[in-house]
Amino acid sequence: MFWIGVYAARDVWWSAGKGEDVNPGDIEVRYGPTPGEAWIGFGRAFAGALIFGVPVLMTMEAWDLGSDVHPLRLALLLALTVPALVLLNKYGGFRKSIAFRDRVADAFVALLIAALAASAILLIFGVIEARMPISVVIGTITLQMIPSSLGASLARAQLGHNPLEEGDVPEPGYVGELFLMVIGALFLSLNIAPTEEVVLIAYKISPWQEIGLIVVSLALMHAFVYEFEFRGSHSPEPGASFLGIFFRYSIAGYVLVMLVNLYILWTFGRTDGAGLSETLSAVIVLSFPGALGAAVARLIL
Repeated sequence: MFWIGVYAARDVWWSAGKGEDVNPGDIEVRYGPTPGEAWIGFGRAFAGALIFGVPVLMTMEAWDLGSDVHPLRLALLLALTVPALVLLNKYGGFRKSIAFRDRVADAFVALLIAALAASAILLIFGVIEARMPISVVIGTITLQMIPSSLGASLARAQLGHNPLEEGDVPEPGYVGELFLMVIGALFLSLNIAPTEEVVLIAYKISPWQEIGLIVVSLALMHAFVYEFEFRGSHSPEPGASFLGIFFRYSIAGYVLVMLVNLYILWTFGRTDGAGLSETLSAVIVLSFPGALGAAVARLIL
């Protein structure tokens, strides 16, 4: 994965140096970024990886999970992250990407930059050391680089967006909006799922409190996007009823958030040996921040 990212970075730089890109339909020629703009893109990605990755980089439980998570589960999470980054680059990315090939290259570059950022910070913190087994080092860095790579791919939307780039970001359709919800939930949940507080809260709350948490999560998801008039808020579709929008977006999005969080908890081994009620409680608790992440993702992208 590391060397794929290196070759992808070289490809990004080389295409920038050529000075032109052909769009997917080969209809027109577009002049691509200069080498200086490529460096700006890499800088944005590195900044995004650091800013969005700091919470999990400074979480002790996440350090331990690097050696505790089953390697195959971690590898599957990393493998699923790649197509998610490719799709995310359509709406964000750290540079303007037109062709599908560019988005694939950018996904691996985001992973490479996230790995470098996580390695540097973990070395400075003394979390990884030369005497540690290589499998533990790889597992720890891999776990940290996944949320950081999402941050790298969100860099242009959050750190480098300007009026000249606004027309390059397509408006997502219904499926695209659900996908952005999944990305938002994945990012925020990955930062919180490693902590013991999720299991502790799930153990302490009653079924009525769980129902209340679901209601609050759904209400906040809907209000953030449609009611509070934040920057990037969505206007209801013409002729659409409140219930129609609520079920098509908020309910559907919350169900996807729960599925994402169930997968994350399984990846981290939080569901191993747990009964159905314990697992459901943990999913509901983790879906509270996941729902907020899903709502915010629709606002910022």
